[in-house]
Amino acid sequence: MVVCLRLLSKWEVKGKENVPKHGPLLVVSNHMSNADPPLVAVSIPRNTVFMAKQELFKNPVSGYFIGGFGAFPVNRSTADRKALHRAKEALDSGWCLVMFPEGMRSRTATLRQAFPGSALIATQSKVTILPVGISGTEKMTGWKWIFQRPRIIVTIGKPFKLNPANGSVTKEELTELTDDLMGHIAELLPEKYHGFYAKKVAKNENRKVS
Repeated sequence: MVVCLRLLSKWEVKGKENVPKHGPLLVVSNHMSNADPPLVAVSIPRNTVFMAKQELFKNPVSGYFIGGFGAFPVNRSTADRKALHRAKEALDSGWCLVMFPEGMRSRTATLRQAFPGSALIATQSKVTILPVGISGTEKMTGWKWIFQRPRIIVTIGKPFKLNPANGSVTKEELTELTDDLMGHIAELLPEKYHGFYAKKVAKNENRKVS
C-alpha cells in the first residue's frame, strides 16, 4: 500500500508526533474514498482495527483486502450491538480503533452530519480520541487519477477527550459531543471541506480569538 501511494500520488502525512505510542486510542476521520481506511492505516504508526460496512465483506476481493487491514463488519441500518461490543473489546485491549463518524463516503468531498456512534463509544470507554483530516482522496475516482498523481494529505491532530457533563449522556448531549468531535476533524481540513461543520469551525475560531 505504501509503495502504491508513493508511486500513484503525492502522499504526505502531517502530525505523526501527535499519535500516542501506547494505550487505547479512537481515531476518527472524514471519509471520501474507499482508499481512506487503508490510507489511515499506513499513515498512523500504530496497529489499527476498523469498523467497515458489512456490504464490503460480501465481495470476496474487497472482504479479503480490508480484512487484511484489521476491519470488522458493522450493520449501518441498525444499532449493531455485536460491532459495538467488538469495538469496546478492541479499546479495552489497548488497540487503536479507527472510525469514520459520517458513516459513509461524502459524495461532495465536504463533511456530512455525523452519526453519534463514535462519540458514544468514546464517552462509554473514556478513551483518548485522535482526529484525522484527509484531503485529496476525492480525486481517486475512475482510473485517470492514476496518471495525475493527486496530492493527498493526511493531517493528524492533537489527541483529546470528550467530557460529558454528567455520567449518563442524553440524546441532546450526545449530539453536542458528536459536533465537538467533528469540529476537531474539520479544523484539520481546508475550508472548502468543512461542509455541515463550517459554522462549528467558525464558532471555535471566534472563541479562540476572544
